[in-house]
Amino acid sequence: MIKIVIKDKMGEKDLKEFTTNKVIIGRTPDNDLVFERKNISKHHSEIIVKSGKLFIRDLGSTNGTDVNDKKINGVVTISPMDIIKIGDFYLKAKYISSGEDQDEAPVKSTRKRRRRKANLEEIPDDLGEKGLDLAIPNMEEKKEKVNKLIATGLTPEQKEYIKIQNEIHDRLIDYLDLRRLNIDELADEDLKNKTEDAIKDIIEQMDANHEIPHFINQFELLTDVIHEALGLGPLEDFLADESISEIMVNHANQIYIEQNGKLTLSPKKFSSNKAVLGVIERIVAPIGRRIDESSPMVDARLKDGSRVNAIIPPLALKGPSITIRKFKKEKLQVDDLIRFKSLSKGMALFLDMCVKARKNIFISGGTGSGKTTTLNIISHFIPEDERIITVEDAAELQIRQPHVISLESRPPNIEGTGEVKIRDLVKNTLRMRPDRIIVGECRGGEALDMLQAMNTGHDGSMTTGHANTPRDMLSRLETMVLMSGMELPVKAIREQIASAVDIIVQIKRFSDGTRKIINITEVSGMEVDIITLQDIFVYQQEGYDAKNKVLGKFVATGFIPKFYEELQRKGIHVDMNIFR
Repeated sequence: MIKIVIKDKMGEKDLKEFTTNKVIIGRTPDNDLVFERKNISKHHSEIIVKSGKLFIRDLGSTNGTDVNDKKINGVVTISPMDIIKIGDFYLKAKYISSGEDQDEAPVKSTRKRRRRKANLEEIPDDLGEKGLDLAIPNMEEKKEKVNKLIATGLTPEQKEYIKIQNEIHDRLIDYLDLRRLNIDELADEDLKNKTEDAIKDIIEQMDANHEIPHFINQFELLTDVIHEALGLGPLEDFLADESISEIMVNHANQIYIEQNGKLTLSPKKFSSNKAVLGVIERIVAPIGRRIDESSPMVDARLKDGSRVNAIIPPLALKGPSITIRKFKKEKLQVDDLIRFKSLSKGMALFLDMCVKARKNIFISGGTGSGKTTTLNIISHFIPEDERIITVEDAAELQIRQPHVISLESRPPNIEGTGEVKIRDLVKNTLRMRPDRIIVGECRGGEALDMLQAMNTGHDGSMTTGHANTPRDMLSRLETMVLMSGMELPVKAIREQIASAVDIIVQIKRFSDGTRKIINITEVSGMEVDIITLQDIFVYQQEGYDAKNKVLGKFVATGFIPKFYEELQRKGIHVDMNIFR
Protein backbone atom coordinates (compact mmCIF):
# COMPACT_ATOMS: atom_id res chain seq x y z
CA MET A 1 0.00 0.00 0.00
CA ILE A 2 1.18 3.55 -0.83
CA LYS A 3 0.08 6.34 1.51
CA ILE A 4 0.39 9.91 0.27
CA VAL A 5 -0.13 12.93 2.54
CA ILE A 6 -1.13 16.03 0.54
CA LYS A 7 -1.04 19.67 1.55
CA ASP A 8 -2.06 22.49 -0.79
CA LYS A 9 -0.96 26.13 -0.68
CA MET A 10 -4.02 26.99 1.46
CA GLY A 11 -2.86 24.58 4.17
CA GLU A 12 -5.59 21.99 3.50
CA LYS A 13 -4.43 18.43 4.18
CA ASP A 14 -5.57 15.08 2.88
CA LEU A 15 -4.45 11.46 2.99
CA LYS A 16 -4.78 9.18 -0.04
CA GLU A 17 -4.15 5.45 0.01
CA PHE A 18 -3.45 3.21 -2.99
CA THR A 19 -3.23 -0.57 -3.10
CA THR A 20 -1.30 -0.61 -6.40
CA ASN A 21 2.49 -0.42 -6.78
CA LYS A 22 2.32 2.63 -9.03
CA VAL A 23 0.54 5.97 -8.60
CA ILE A 24 0.41 8.27 -11.63
CA ILE A 25 -0.12 11.95 -10.78
CA GLY A 26 -1.50 14.51 -13.26
CA ARG A 27 -4.22 16.92 -14.31
CA THR A 28 -6.49 14.66 -16.36
CA PRO A 29 -9.05 12.18 -14.90
CA ASP A 30 -7.19 9.11 -16.19
CA ASN A 31 -4.50 9.59 -13.49
CA ASP A 32 -4.54 7.82 -10.12
CA LEU A 33 -4.04 11.09 -8.22
CA VAL A 34 -5.67 14.06 -9.94
CA PHE A 35 -4.75 17.73 -9.34
CA GLU A 36 -6.88 19.95 -11.59
CA ARG A 37 -4.53 22.90 -11.77
CA LYS A 38 -3.01 24.62 -14.80
CA ASN A 39 0.54 24.28 -13.47
CA ILE A 40 0.15 20.47 -13.40
CA SER A 41 0.83 18.55 -16.63
CA LYS A 42 -1.63 16.00 -18.02
CA HIS A 43 0.66 13.23 -16.80
CA HIS A 44 3.05 14.94 -14.44
CA SER A 45 4.93 12.28 -12.43
CA GLU A 46 4.60 8.80 -10.95
CA ILE A 47 5.42 7.17 -7.62
CA ILE A 48 6.59 3.57 -7.87
CA VAL A 49 7.20 0.73 -5.40
CA LYS A 50 10.23 -1.44 -6.16
CA SER A 51 11.72 -4.00 -3.75
CA GLY A 52 10.01 -2.40 -0.79
CA LYS A 53 11.31 1.09 -1.64
CA LEU A 54 9.57 4.14 -3.10
CA PHE A 55 10.77 6.01 -6.17
CA ILE A 56 9.44 9.05 -7.98
CA ARG A 57 9.88 9.81 -11.66
CA ASP A 58 9.02 12.97 -13.53
CA LEU A 59 7.08 12.16 -16.72
CA GLY A 60 8.46 15.05 -18.75
CA SER A 61 6.22 17.66 -17.12
CA THR A 62 6.41 21.33 -18.07
CA ASN A 63 7.08 22.69 -14.58
CA GLY A 64 9.00 19.69 -13.26
CA THR A 65 8.90 17.79 -9.97
CA ASP A 66 10.86 18.91 -6.90
CA VAL A 67 12.12 16.73 -4.05
CA ASN A 68 13.37 18.70 -1.04
CA ASP A 69 13.36 21.92 -3.11
CA LYS A 70 15.49 20.41 -5.84
CA LYS A 71 14.19 19.60 -9.32
CA ILE A 72 14.66 15.92 -10.13
CA ASN A 73 15.94 14.44 -13.35
CA GLY A 74 14.88 10.86 -13.96
CA VAL A 75 14.21 8.42 -11.13
CA VAL A 76 14.86 9.37 -7.49
CA THR A 77 14.46 7.32 -4.30
CA ILE A 78 12.17 8.90 -1.71
CA SER A 79 11.68 8.33 2.00
CA PRO A 80 8.82 9.32 4.34
CA MET A 81 10.85 12.42 5.31
CA ASP A 82 11.17 13.75 1.74
CA ILE A 83 8.95 16.65 0.64
CA ILE A 84 7.68 16.36 -2.93
CA LYS A 85 6.43 19.52 -4.70
CA ILE A 86 4.16 19.17 -7.72
CA GLY A 87 2.67 22.49 -8.84
CA ASP A 88 1.02 24.07 -5.76
CA PHE A 89 0.91 20.79 -3.83
CA TYR A 90 3.30 19.34 -1.25
CA LEU A 91 3.34 15.58 -0.79
CA LYS A 92 4.89 13.00 1.48
CA ALA A 93 4.73 9.35 0.51
CA LYS A 94 5.14 6.13 2.43
CA TYR A 95 5.01 2.46 1.41
CA ILE A 96 3.39 0.02 3.87
CA SER A 97 4.09 -3.64 3.10
CA SER A 98 1.42 -6.28 3.66
CA GLY A 99 3.20 -7.56 6.78
CA GLU A 100 3.23 -4.19 8.56
CA ASP A 101 0.63 -2.49 10.77
CA GLN A 102 -2.43 -1.58 8.70
CA ASP A 103 -4.21 0.56 11.33
CA GLU A 104 -4.24 3.47 8.94
CA ALA A 105 -5.80 1.53 6.06
CA PRO A 106 -9.28 2.63 4.92
CA VAL A 107 -11.91 0.50 6.69
CA LYS A 108 -15.54 0.92 7.56
CA SER A 109 -15.02 0.94 11.31
CA THR A 110 -15.84 4.34 12.85
CA ARG A 111 -13.11 3.79 15.39
CA LYS A 112 -10.52 3.32 12.67
CA ARG A 113 -11.84 6.34 10.79
CA ARG A 114 -11.37 8.48 13.90
CA ARG A 115 -7.84 7.19 14.26
CA ARG A 116 -7.06 8.24 10.70
CA LYS A 117 -8.44 11.71 11.33
CA ALA A 118 -6.37 12.01 14.49
CA ASN A 119 -3.25 11.12 12.50
CA LEU A 120 -4.07 13.77 9.94
CA GLU A 121 -4.44 16.40 12.66
CA GLU A 122 -0.95 15.52 13.90
CA ILE A 123 0.67 16.44 10.58
CA PRO A 124 2.58 19.70 11.20
CA ASP A 125 1.96 22.76 9.05
CA ASP A 126 5.66 22.97 8.30
CA LEU A 127 6.23 19.72 6.45
CA GLY A 128 9.98 20.25 6.60
CA GLU A 129 10.11 19.92 10.40
CA LYS A 130 8.78 16.44 10.93
CA GLY A 131 7.53 13.54 8.83
CA LEU A 132 4.83 10.99 9.48
CA ASP A 133 5.58 8.68 12.38
CA LEU A 134 5.60 5.55 10.26
CA ALA A 135 7.70 2.40 10.68
CA ILE A 136 10.77 1.99 8.46
CA PRO A 137 10.20 -0.84 5.94
CA ASN A 138 12.22 -4.02 6.37
CA MET A 139 13.22 -2.98 9.89
CA GLU A 140 13.91 -6.55 10.93
CA GLU A 141 16.20 -7.01 7.97
CA LYS A 142 18.05 -3.79 8.86
CA LYS A 143 18.45 -4.91 12.47
CA GLU A 144 19.82 -8.25 11.36
CA LYS A 145 22.42 -6.54 9.17
CA VAL A 146 23.49 -4.22 11.97
CA ASN A 147 23.76 -7.10 14.46
CA LYS A 148 25.98 -9.00 12.07
CA LEU A 149 28.21 -5.97 11.69
CA ILE A 150 28.51 -5.53 15.46
CA ALA A 151 29.56 -9.16 15.80
CA THR A 152 32.55 -8.57 13.52
CA GLY A 153 34.22 -6.18 15.97
CA LEU A 154 34.31 -3.24 13.55
CA THR A 155 34.55 0.33 14.80
CA PRO A 156 31.31 2.36 14.83
CA GLU A 157 32.63 4.44 11.90
CA GLN A 158 33.36 1.32 9.85
CA LYS A 159 29.91 -0.08 10.61
CA GLU A 160 28.26 3.15 9.53
CA TYR A 161 30.38 3.32 6.37
CA ILE A 162 29.45 -0.24 5.37
CA LYS A 163 25.79 0.45 6.17
CA ILE A 164 25.82 3.50 3.86
CA GLN A 165 27.58 1.45 1.14
CA ASN A 166 24.89 -1.22 1.32
CA GLU A 167 22.13 1.37 1.14
CA ILE A 168 23.65 3.06 -1.93
CA HIS A 169 24.17 -0.28 -3.61
CA ASP A 170 20.54 -1.29 -3.01
CA ARG A 171 19.30 2.02 -4.38
CA LEU A 172 21.65 1.76 -7.35
CA ILE A 173 20.21 -1.61 -8.39
CA ASP A 174 16.67 -0.24 -8.20
CA TYR A 175 17.70 3.00 -9.94
CA LEU A 176 19.23 1.24 -12.94
CA ASP A 177 16.42 -1.34 -13.08
CA LEU A 178 13.76 1.38 -13.09
CA ARG A 179 15.49 3.03 -16.03
CA ARG A 180 15.30 -0.36 -17.77
CA LEU A 181 18.88 -0.20 -18.98
CA ASN A 182 20.00 -3.19 -21.05
CA ILE A 183 23.31 -3.54 -19.21
CA ASP A 184 24.47 -6.47 -21.37
CA GLU A 185 24.37 -4.27 -24.49
CA LEU A 186 26.20 -1.30 -22.97
CA ALA A 187 29.92 -0.85 -23.63
CA ASP A 188 32.12 -0.98 -20.54
CA GLU A 189 32.78 2.76 -20.63
CA ASP A 190 29.09 3.63 -21.14
CA LEU A 191 28.07 1.35 -18.28
CA LYS A 192 30.71 2.86 -16.01
CA ASN A 193 29.60 6.42 -16.88
CA LYS A 194 25.89 5.69 -16.35
CA THR A 195 26.59 3.90 -13.09
CA GLU A 196 28.84 6.70 -11.86
CA ASP A 197 26.17 9.30 -12.69
CA ALA A 198 23.54 7.21 -10.88
CA ILE A 199 25.72 6.85 -7.77
CA LYS A 200 26.44 10.59 -7.77
CA ASP A 201 22.70 11.31 -7.88
CA ILE A 202 22.03 8.88 -5.03
CA ILE A 203 24.83 10.26 -2.84
CA GLU A 204 23.74 13.84 -3.56
CA GLN A 205 20.17 13.02 -2.59
CA MET A 206 21.24 11.18 0.57
CA ASP A 207 23.48 14.09 1.50
CA ALA A 208 20.58 16.53 1.02
CA ASN A 209 18.51 14.32 3.33
CA HIS A 210 21.34 14.30 5.91
CA GLU A 211 21.66 10.52 5.56
CA ILE A 212 25.46 10.58 5.15
CA PRO A 213 27.47 11.24 8.35
CA HIS A 214 29.93 14.15 8.24
CA PHE A 215 32.99 11.92 8.83
CA ILE A 216 32.48 10.05 5.53
CA ASN A 217 34.53 11.28 2.57
CA GLN A 218 31.98 11.36 -0.24
CA PHE A 219 34.58 11.06 -3.03
CA GLU A 220 36.01 7.96 -1.37
CA LEU A 221 32.48 6.62 -0.89
CA LEU A 222 31.70 7.20 -4.59
CA THR A 223 34.91 5.40 -5.63
CA ASP A 224 34.28 2.45 -3.32
CA VAL A 225 30.70 1.95 -4.52
CA ILE A 226 31.76 2.15 -8.20
CA HIS A 227 34.52 -0.40 -7.59
CA GLU A 228 32.10 -2.70 -5.81
CA ALA A 229 29.38 -2.31 -8.45
CA LEU A 230 31.55 -2.71 -11.54
CA GLY A 231 35.05 -3.72 -10.47
CA LEU A 232 36.73 -5.72 -7.73
CA GLY A 233 35.68 -3.58 -4.78
CA PRO A 234 38.47 -2.64 -2.34
CA LEU A 235 40.83 -4.95 -4.25
CA GLU A 236 41.13 -2.36 -7.02
CA ASP A 237 43.43 -0.15 -4.91
CA PHE A 238 45.58 -3.13 -3.89
CA LEU A 239 45.96 -4.29 -7.49
CA ALA A 240 47.10 -0.80 -8.51
CA ASP A 241 49.73 -0.70 -5.74
CA GLU A 242 52.91 -2.26 -7.14
CA SER A 243 54.41 -2.72 -3.66
CA ILE A 244 51.68 -5.29 -2.82
CA SER A 245 52.50 -8.81 -4.01
CA GLU A 246 49.58 -10.83 -2.59
CA ILE A 247 45.99 -10.13 -1.54
CA MET A 248 44.07 -12.44 0.83
CA VAL A 249 40.35 -11.94 1.47
CA ASN A 250 39.38 -14.15 4.41
CA HIS A 251 35.82 -12.81 4.41
CA ALA A 252 34.06 -9.49 3.76
CA ASN A 253 35.51 -7.68 6.79
CA GLN A 254 39.03 -9.14 6.81
CA ILE A 255 41.50 -8.46 4.00
CA TYR A 256 45.22 -9.13 4.42
CA ILE A 257 47.92 -7.93 2.05
CA GLU A 258 51.55 -8.89 1.59
CA GLN A 259 53.65 -5.78 1.15
CA ASN A 260 57.44 -5.87 0.95
CA GLY A 261 57.41 -9.44 2.23
CA LYS A 262 55.24 -8.72 5.29
CA LEU A 263 51.60 -9.62 5.96
CA THR A 264 49.40 -6.82 7.30
CA LEU A 265 45.66 -6.44 7.95
CA SER A 266 44.13 -3.83 5.65
CA PRO A 267 41.62 -1.25 6.92
CA LYS A 268 39.61 -1.77 3.71
CA LYS A 269 36.43 -3.88 3.88
CA PHE A 270 33.79 -5.28 1.56
CA SER A 271 30.25 -4.14 2.27
CA SER A 272 29.03 -7.76 2.54
CA ASN A 273 29.92 -11.36 1.73
CA LYS A 274 27.50 -11.04 -1.18
CA ALA A 275 29.79 -8.33 -2.59
CA VAL A 276 32.79 -10.69 -2.28
CA LEU A 277 30.87 -13.37 -4.17
CA GLY A 278 30.00 -10.81 -6.86
CA VAL A 279 33.72 -10.02 -7.30
CA ILE A 280 34.56 -13.73 -7.64
CA GLU A 281 31.89 -14.16 -10.31
CA ARG A 282 33.25 -11.13 -12.19
CA ILE A 283 36.72 -12.71 -12.18
CA VAL A 284 35.78 -16.23 -13.28
CA ALA A 285 33.03 -15.52 -15.84
CA PRO A 286 35.22 -13.99 -18.62
CA ILE A 287 37.50 -17.04 -18.71
CA GLY A 288 34.68 -19.57 -18.81
CA ARG A 289 34.98 -20.76 -15.22
CA ARG A 290 32.15 -21.03 -12.72
CA ILE A 291 31.72 -21.09 -8.97
CA ASP A 292 28.59 -22.26 -7.18
CA GLU A 293 27.50 -24.71 -4.51
CA SER A 294 28.21 -27.69 -6.76
CA SER A 295 31.65 -26.31 -7.69
CA PRO A 296 32.72 -24.17 -4.70
CA MET A 297 36.44 -23.88 -5.57
CA VAL A 298 38.01 -22.28 -8.63
CA ASP A 299 41.42 -21.26 -10.01
CA ALA A 300 41.39 -18.30 -12.36
CA ARG A 301 43.41 -15.30 -13.51
CA LEU A 302 42.87 -11.59 -13.90
CA LYS A 303 43.32 -9.69 -17.16
CA ASP A 304 46.85 -8.71 -16.15
CA GLY A 305 47.79 -12.36 -15.49
CA SER A 306 47.49 -12.31 -11.68
CA ARG A 307 46.65 -15.75 -10.28
CA VAL A 308 43.39 -16.13 -8.36
CA ASN A 309 42.04 -18.87 -6.11
CA ALA A 310 38.53 -18.59 -4.67
CA ILE A 311 36.49 -20.79 -2.36
CA ILE A 312 32.93 -20.17 -1.16
CA PRO A 313 30.47 -21.59 1.41
CA PRO A 314 29.66 -24.24 2.42
CA LEU A 315 33.40 -25.03 2.28
CA ALA A 316 34.46 -21.56 3.49
CA LEU A 317 32.66 -21.22 6.81
CA LYS A 318 33.06 -17.46 7.34
CA GLY A 319 32.14 -16.43 3.82
CA PRO A 320 33.68 -16.36 0.30
CA SER A 321 37.49 -16.27 0.34
CA ILE A 322 39.86 -14.96 -2.36
CA THR A 323 43.63 -15.28 -2.70
CA ILE A 324 45.36 -13.28 -5.43
CA ARG A 325 49.02 -13.72 -6.36
CA LYS A 326 49.73 -10.50 -8.23
CA PHE A 327 51.31 -10.47 -11.64
CA LYS A 328 54.31 -8.17 -11.79
CA LYS A 329 54.02 -5.66 -14.62
CA GLU A 330 57.78 -5.24 -14.59
CA LYS A 331 59.28 -8.32 -16.24
CA LEU A 332 62.16 -9.50 -14.08
CA GLN A 333 65.49 -10.55 -15.55
CA VAL A 334 68.15 -12.78 -14.08
CA ASP A 335 70.14 -9.63 -13.25
CA ASP A 336 67.25 -8.58 -10.97
CA LEU A 337 67.54 -11.87 -9.05
CA ILE A 338 71.25 -11.24 -8.62
CA ARG A 339 70.52 -7.71 -7.41
CA PHE A 340 67.90 -9.04 -4.96
CA LYS A 341 70.53 -11.54 -3.73
CA SER A 342 68.31 -14.45 -4.68
CA LEU A 343 71.26 -16.17 -6.36
CA SER A 344 74.89 -15.49 -7.27
CA LYS A 345 76.27 -14.54 -10.66
CA GLY A 346 77.96 -17.96 -10.91
CA MET A 347 74.62 -19.70 -10.27
CA ALA A 348 72.99 -17.60 -13.00
CA LEU A 349 75.71 -18.54 -15.51
CA PHE A 350 75.28 -22.20 -14.58
CA LEU A 351 71.50 -22.13 -15.08
CA ASP A 352 72.01 -20.39 -18.44
CA MET A 353 74.30 -23.19 -19.51
CA CYS A 354 71.84 -25.85 -18.22
CA VAL A 355 69.06 -24.45 -20.41
CA LYS A 356 71.27 -24.11 -23.49
CA ALA A 357 72.58 -27.66 -22.94
CA ARG A 358 68.91 -28.82 -22.93
CA LYS A 359 68.90 -30.19 -19.40
CA ASN A 360 65.53 -31.03 -17.83
CA ILE A 361 64.97 -28.72 -14.85
CA PHE A 362 62.63 -29.16 -11.91
CA ILE A 363 62.03 -26.05 -9.78
CA SER A 364 61.02 -26.93 -6.22
CA GLY A 365 59.85 -24.78 -3.31
CA GLY A 366 57.14 -23.99 -0.81
CA THR A 367 54.02 -21.91 -1.38
CA GLY A 368 54.89 -18.32 -2.30
CA SER A 369 58.60 -19.04 -2.59
CA GLY A 370 58.84 -17.71 -6.16
CA LYS A 371 58.80 -20.89 -8.27
CA THR A 372 56.80 -19.42 -11.15
CA THR A 373 58.89 -16.24 -11.20
CA THR A 374 62.09 -18.30 -11.35
CA LEU A 375 60.63 -20.51 -14.09
CA ASN A 376 59.77 -17.39 -16.11
CA ILE A 377 63.29 -16.01 -15.77
CA ILE A 378 65.07 -19.29 -16.54
CA SER A 379 62.88 -19.74 -19.64
CA HIS A 380 64.41 -16.54 -21.06
CA PHE A 381 67.59 -18.54 -21.70
CA ILE A 382 65.80 -20.73 -24.28
CA PRO A 383 66.98 -19.87 -27.83
CA GLU A 384 64.41 -17.93 -29.88
CA ASP A 385 64.36 -20.40 -32.76
CA GLU A 386 62.81 -23.19 -30.64
CA ARG A 387 59.11 -24.11 -30.42
CA ILE A 388 57.84 -23.87 -26.83
CA ILE A 389 54.52 -25.25 -25.54
CA THR A 390 53.31 -24.28 -22.06
CA VAL A 391 50.65 -26.13 -20.07
CA GLU A 392 48.98 -24.56 -17.01
CA ASP A 393 45.87 -24.65 -14.84
CA ALA A 394 45.54 -20.86 -15.03
CA ALA A 395 47.84 -19.25 -17.60
CA GLU A 396 50.37 -16.96 -15.93
CA LEU A 397 53.73 -17.75 -17.52
CA GLN A 398 55.38 -14.96 -19.50
CA ILE A 399 57.44 -16.62 -22.19
CA ARG A 400 59.11 -13.93 -24.29
CA GLN A 401 60.20 -16.03 -27.23
CA PRO A 402 58.13 -15.57 -30.42
CA HIS A 403 57.30 -19.25 -31.05
CA VAL A 404 55.10 -20.12 -28.06
CA ILE A 405 51.81 -22.00 -27.72
CA SER A 406 50.02 -21.60 -24.37
CA LEU A 407 47.54 -24.27 -23.27
CA GLU A 408 45.19 -24.02 -20.29
CA SER A 409 43.17 -26.76 -18.60
CA ARG A 410 39.37 -26.54 -18.34
CA PRO A 411 37.09 -27.54 -15.43
CA PRO A 412 33.85 -29.48 -16.03
CA ASN A 413 30.74 -27.53 -17.02
CA ILE A 414 27.53 -27.40 -15.00
CA GLU A 415 26.52 -30.82 -16.37
CA GLY A 416 29.83 -32.27 -15.17
CA THR A 417 31.23 -32.78 -18.68
CA GLY A 418 33.82 -31.09 -20.86
CA GLU A 419 36.70 -31.23 -18.37
CA VAL A 420 40.22 -31.09 -19.83
CA LYS A 421 42.94 -31.95 -17.31
CA ILE A 422 46.58 -30.95 -17.26
CA ARG A 423 47.43 -34.56 -18.01
CA ASP A 424 45.36 -34.52 -21.21
CA LEU A 425 47.17 -31.39 -22.37
CA VAL A 426 50.63 -32.79 -21.58
CA LYS A 427 49.81 -35.88 -23.67
CA ASN A 428 48.55 -33.67 -26.49
CA THR A 429 51.74 -31.56 -26.56
CA LEU A 430 53.67 -34.65 -27.68
CA ARG A 431 51.71 -34.52 -30.96
CA MET A 432 52.46 -30.82 -31.48
CA ARG A 433 56.19 -31.15 -32.31
CA PRO A 434 57.53 -29.23 -29.30
CA ASP A 435 61.21 -28.42 -28.79
CA ARG A 436 60.48 -27.60 -25.14
CA ILE A 437 57.55 -28.45 -22.89
CA ILE A 438 56.97 -26.21 -19.87
CA VAL A 439 54.34 -27.30 -17.33
CA GLY A 440 53.40 -24.55 -14.86
CA GLU A 441 53.14 -26.99 -11.96
CA CYS A 442 53.01 -30.77 -11.52
CA ARG A 443 50.42 -31.74 -8.91
CA GLY A 444 49.23 -35.21 -9.87
CA GLY A 445 49.27 -37.90 -12.51
CA GLU A 446 50.59 -35.52 -15.17
CA ALA A 447 54.02 -36.01 -13.54
CA LEU A 448 54.26 -39.45 -15.22
CA ASP A 449 53.50 -37.97 -18.65
CA MET A 450 56.01 -35.19 -18.02
CA LEU A 451 58.73 -37.71 -17.08
CA GLN A 452 57.95 -39.78 -20.17
CA ALA A 453 58.20 -36.66 -22.35
CA MET A 454 61.56 -35.80 -20.78
CA ASN A 455 62.72 -39.35 -21.49
CA THR A 456 61.54 -39.45 -25.12
CA GLY A 457 63.49 -36.74 -26.86
CA HIS A 458 61.95 -33.61 -25.33
CA ASP A 459 65.09 -32.54 -23.52
CA GLY A 460 65.24 -29.08 -22.00
CA SER A 461 61.75 -29.27 -20.52
CA MET A 462 60.87 -27.52 -17.26
CA THR A 463 58.26 -27.65 -14.53
CA THR A 464 57.71 -26.78 -10.86
CA GLY A 465 56.51 -28.62 -7.78
CA HIS A 466 55.89 -28.14 -4.06
CA ALA A 467 58.62 -29.50 -1.76
CA ASN A 468 61.02 -28.21 0.89
CA THR A 469 64.22 -29.96 -0.24
CA PRO A 470 65.48 -31.62 -3.44
CA ARG A 471 65.14 -35.03 -1.78
CA ASP A 472 61.55 -34.24 -0.76
CA MET A 473 60.87 -33.26 -4.37
CA LEU A 474 61.90 -36.71 -5.54
CA SER A 475 59.58 -38.32 -2.99
CA ARG A 476 56.75 -36.06 -4.15
CA LEU A 477 57.42 -37.06 -7.75
CA GLU A 478 57.11 -40.74 -6.83
CA THR A 479 53.77 -40.04 -5.15
CA MET A 480 52.50 -38.03 -8.13
CA VAL A 481 53.43 -40.82 -10.55
CA LEU A 482 51.47 -43.29 -8.41
CA MET A 483 48.49 -40.87 -8.61
CA SER A 484 48.39 -41.51 -12.36
CA GLY A 485 46.80 -44.91 -11.67
CA MET A 486 49.67 -46.87 -13.20
CA GLU A 487 50.72 -49.71 -10.91
CA LEU A 488 54.46 -49.37 -11.34
CA PRO A 489 57.08 -50.74 -8.95
CA VAL A 490 58.85 -48.05 -6.92
CA LYS A 491 62.22 -48.97 -8.44
CA ALA A 492 60.87 -48.44 -11.97
CA ILE A 493 59.49 -45.06 -10.98
CA ARG A 494 62.80 -44.01 -9.47
CA GLU A 495 64.66 -45.11 -12.57
CA GLN A 496 62.30 -42.99 -14.67
CA ILE A 497 62.93 -39.98 -12.43
CA ALA A 498 66.72 -40.47 -12.37
CA SER A 499 66.94 -40.63 -16.15
CA ALA A 500 64.45 -37.79 -16.81
CA VAL A 501 65.34 -35.06 -14.29
CA ASP A 502 68.80 -33.49 -14.59
CA ILE A 503 68.71 -30.46 -12.29
CA ILE A 504 66.62 -29.52 -9.24
CA VAL A 505 66.51 -25.83 -8.30
CA GLN A 506 65.36 -25.45 -4.69
CA ILE A 507 63.89 -22.09 -3.58
CA LYS A 508 63.08 -20.95 -0.06
CA ARG A 509 61.24 -17.99 1.35
CA PHE A 510 62.85 -16.77 4.57
CA SER A 511 61.23 -15.16 7.61
CA ASP A 512 62.25 -11.65 6.48
CA GLY A 513 60.28 -12.11 3.25
CA THR A 514 63.34 -12.63 1.02
CA ARG A 515 63.43 -15.49 -1.48
CA LYS A 516 66.64 -17.30 -2.32
CA ILE A 517 67.77 -20.30 -4.34
CA ILE A 518 69.24 -22.43 -1.55
CA ASN A 519 70.23 -25.46 -3.67
CA ILE A 520 71.08 -26.20 -7.25
CA THR A 521 71.36 -29.96 -7.28
CA GLU A 522 72.26 -32.48 -9.98
CA VAL A 523 70.44 -35.80 -10.17
CA SER A 524 73.53 -37.94 -10.71
CA GLY A 525 72.04 -41.42 -11.09
CA MET A 526 70.99 -44.49 -9.10
CA GLU A 527 72.74 -46.55 -6.46
CA VAL A 528 70.83 -49.77 -5.91
CA ASP A 529 67.27 -48.44 -5.24
CA ILE A 530 68.22 -44.90 -4.24
CA ILE A 531 68.42 -41.85 -6.50
CA THR A 532 71.71 -40.06 -5.89
CA LEU A 533 71.89 -36.29 -5.67
CA GLN A 534 74.86 -33.94 -5.68
CA ASP A 535 74.67 -30.29 -4.62
CA ILE A 536 76.47 -27.94 -6.98
CA PHE A 537 75.57 -24.66 -5.26
CA VAL A 538 74.14 -24.09 -1.77
CA TYR A 539 73.15 -21.10 0.33
CA GLN A 540 74.76 -21.05 3.77
CA GLN A 541 72.75 -19.01 6.27
CA GLU A 542 74.88 -17.30 8.91
CA GLY A 543 72.27 -15.56 11.09
CA TYR A 544 70.39 -12.25 11.11
CA ASP A 545 71.42 -8.60 11.18
CA ALA A 546 70.06 -5.88 13.49
CA LYS A 547 66.97 -5.48 11.27
CA ASN A 548 66.27 -9.24 11.32
CA LYS A 549 67.42 -9.60 7.73
CA VAL A 550 68.87 -12.96 6.82
CA LEU A 551 72.69 -13.08 6.55
CA GLY A 552 74.49 -15.71 4.50
CA LYS A 553 76.36 -16.48 1.31
CA PHE A 554 76.11 -18.60 -1.84
CA VAL A 555 78.77 -21.29 -2.02
CA ALA A 556 79.95 -23.59 -4.82
CA THR A 557 80.50 -27.07 -3.42
CA GLY A 558 83.36 -27.77 -5.83
CA PHE A 559 81.44 -30.57 -7.53
CA ILE A 560 81.47 -30.29 -11.32
CA PRO A 561 78.33 -31.69 -13.01
CA LYS A 562 78.76 -34.51 -15.50
CA PHE A 563 77.34 -32.63 -18.46
CA TYR A 564 80.01 -29.89 -18.08
CA GLU A 565 82.66 -32.51 -18.64
CA GLU A 566 80.76 -33.68 -21.73
CA LEU A 567 80.59 -30.10 -23.05
CA GLN A 568 84.34 -29.72 -22.56
CA ARG A 569 84.99 -32.96 -24.46
CA LYS A 570 82.86 -31.62 -27.32
CA GLY A 571 85.01 -28.48 -27.44
CA ILE A 572 82.27 -26.15 -26.10
CA HIS A 573 83.73 -23.40 -23.94
CA VAL A 574 82.51 -23.45 -20.32
CA ASP A 575 83.58 -21.31 -17.38
CA MET A 576 84.94 -23.69 -14.75
CA ASN A 577 85.75 -20.86 -12.33
CA ILE A 578 82.14 -20.72 -11.13
CA PHE A 579 82.65 -24.05 -9.32
CA ARG A 580 85.60 -22.83 -7.30
